[in-house]
Amino acid sequence: MTTPIRGNVTLRVNHPISQARSFSTILLLEMWERFGFYGMQVLIVYYLIEQLGFSDRHANLTWSTCVALIYTTPAIGGWIGDKILGTRRTMLLGAIVLTLGYGLLGVPHQPVEFIFFALGVIIVGNGLFKANAGNMVRKIYEGSPSKMDSAFTLYYMGVNMGSMISMLLTPWVKDYINIQYGYDLGWHVAFTVSGFGLAIGLGGYFLMRRTLAYTGSEPDTHPLKIGKLGLVIGLSILMAFLAAFILKHETIARLFIYMATAAIFFFFTFFIYTARPHERSGLLIALILTIQVIFFFIFYQQTSSSLALFILRNVDWNFNVFGFHVFTWAPAQFQALNPIWIFILSPILAWIYTHAGNQGKDLPVAGKFAIGFMMMAISFFIYGAAAHFTNIAGKTSSWVIVWGYGFGALGELLISGLGLAMIARYGPARVGGFMMGTYFIATGISQYFGGWIATLAAVPKEMTDPIMTLPIYTYLFNWLGIAGLGCALIASAMLPIIRKLSLTSPSPKEGDS
Repeated sequence: MTTPIRGNVTLRVNHPISQARSFSTILLLEMWERFGFYGMQVLIVYYLIEQLGFSDRHANLTWSTCVALIYTTPAIGGWIGDKILGTRRTMLLGAIVLTLGYGLLGVPHQPVEFIFFALGVIIVGNGLFKANAGNMVRKIYEGSPSKMDSAFTLYYMGVNMGSMISMLLTPWVKDYINIQYGYDLGWHVAFTVSGFGLAIGLGGYFLMRRTLAYTGSEPDTHPLKIGKLGLVIGLSILMAFLAAFILKHETIARLFIYMATAAIFFFFTFFIYTARPHERSGLLIALILTIQVIFFFIFYQQTSSSLALFILRNVDWNFNVFGFHVFTWAPAQFQALNPIWIFILSPILAWIYTHAGNQGKDLPVAGKFAIGFMMMAISFFIYGAAAHFTNIAGKTSSWVIVWGYGFGALGELLISGLGLAMIARYGPARVGGFMMGTYFIATGISQYFGGWIATLAAVPKEMTDPIMTLPIYTYLFNWLGIAGLGCALIASAMLPIIRKLSLTSPSPKEGDS
């Protein structure tokens, strides 16, 4: 049980609800939230290009700006959860707003401005939900770092199950409805399916909500004040319109990204300056690792931008084994390879972390980050070698994408999969939600820069020959592989500094010695 004792300080005592049951409730809701988000993500860039007539550059930058906003708004949502509504309530409100946003995308025959507003609602909903869901997991496993690493890895696996299902389902729904009832309608039915999945998740949450009765932030322990709720809802509506305005204007979007970048360093400087002496070393470690996360998400953003368009234009969608055709995927379905690999690799890594922690030999988070960058480098070198596996039409084997995604997913688990655990471990508990939000700002701005890098492989509309477009993509992928190696070397060089900082902490942290 978490009982308030003074200000924002909390005390955990025994209560009849197990950690596993509380964790399961958050996991299921997050799984369905990811079902909605990724069901939309796999289609949105294709939708902007094929339905709205955007160029590669315009589509990549629009989506990257949207992702940046999606991941920067949790800083505000985390603060609302910490100080105003409570972590648990803010998470729930965010899930409801997200369901509405996907529903708006499902309205057919709407102008670009309406689509941007729907994305704005999704941005706001994610801001309210994301940081608080992660912070709830932190609160459940507070005081046990090795269990926290394992929990966040399983959390990552579970939510990727939701994304895997939606990434396979929504492209199929889109194609089926388009064939049966008209080309435009299928896109919107698929977006509606994303919202319907999250509605199922909300139903499950209400059935299991008692398992979280003892978990949350200090405001969750007090009765809900309708005035505060109304203020948050009103500001959320304004934020949705503001987000739509930013999406429409590239110059303003770029200015926003620069401001968000400055905000990260301001927040960390403020946290470090105002921190209690025993908190500073942990915050410095969190800052170093957050900078590394920024570089990781530049690579990650390629999956929904340059890599997605590469699969559309330069990959043979058929899966053949020893010359025999097994099955064929729609191009959007290839993004499901990411959660499929994460689903395979997560339990293996979770067991390794727990076993190593019990033996006192767990590798530091910083070491896992360094290995993760090496895996990302290998992933992009595989994509860069696509020209060596082409058919007569100039399209590369689908298995190139399978193995590239495999190494990329391992890198993601070692970096992004532990990013939330890193913030939970090193950030002060009294501002846990806001720290989670600051972490998401970092991931958001990096994905904008990732989208900008993806524009380096933008293909002119008149260029349709795969033989001509292939070297445009492979050139970018090989350079990203080289950049990944550089990040791995820098991350390795930072290990002694992080180890020294961890030793100055008065409370030993598992895996950091």
